[in-house]
Amino acid sequence: MANEHIFTDEERSRVVEAIGRAESRTSGEIYCVLARTSDSYFYPAAFFVALSILIVSLLAAFALHYWWVNIAPATLVAAELAALAAALLVLKASPGWRICFVPRGLRFRRAHAEALRQFFAHNIHMTRERTGVLIFVSLAEHYAEVVADAGINARVPQERWNETVAKLTEAAARGALAEGFVEAVEIVGTELAAHFPAGEENSNEIDNHLVEI
Repeated sequence: MANEHIFTDEERSRVVEAIGRAESRTSGEIYCVLARTSDSYFYPAAFFVALSILIVSLLAAFALHYWWVNIAPATLVAAELAALAAALLVLKASPGWRICFVPRGLRFRRAHAEALRQFFAHNIHMTRERTGVLIFVSLAEHYAEVVADAGINARVPQERWNETVAKLTEAAARGALAEGFVEAVEIVGTELAAHFPAGEENSNEIDNHLVEI
């Protein structure tokens, strides 16, 4: 069901503990978000399904004309509308199917937009030294991203975050998502400790959380 957690309490605790260990060595902040999906995809799926029905119906009309089969325009339009109505009902009743009709590029753009939304929604951009980092995973899109604030991006190359994402997605592919989060947190923590070591007052500006949405 939608309200059930993806991680067990033990897995969630391991990730939160990893965040605590990483943050003990740095003034930076780490926050983790796990999303089931980054969009409902109803309208994009409906658009591409409608476009497919239009293309198929036109091809069918040309084929029927080639084979000397006459079909009234009203009949063709009625068939298109019936097919569209049936497809929309299926998309409405089966949310899991919607993403199958959406191009990969659009899925990734929606997931990236959701990662940015989570970054700002949880005030990760509000740390004193602009050293907040979001580790984001969206399961439906098979998408992961590390979003770092301005203070970090000025010192840590994007290639390092790409390596982190690669390790995280590889762990997810083998069914070890919790381990992937822990490893990603450790990598991010190492980078933060190198560039933003903990000071005498190392306050926890953002609660250590793994949020599931």
